[in-house]
Amino acid sequence: MGNGAKAQQKQQRNAKKAADSGPKRRVTGQLKVNEAAKTIICEVCKQTFLTTTRYPALAQHAENKHASKTVGDCFPNVKA
Repeated sequence: MGNGAKAQQKQQRNAKKAADSGPKRRVTGQLKVNEAAKTIICEVCKQTFLTTTRYPALAQHAENKHASKTVGDCFPNVKA
């Protein structure tokens, strides 16, 4: 088998891979990853937050949405 035949086979494989992994497939995969990353949950309203959400954003949520509650009431598992 010559190099030309190998190159042609590789092009065909790559074309098939590109057709199989269209933008719809990548988007749904990313959506699943994003949903799985939402591990911080407000105990009052059950709103979810990404794992990477920082404390100031959580404090802002507690102030704006639940004025009578503290950050500790809303997010008991999150450390300041």
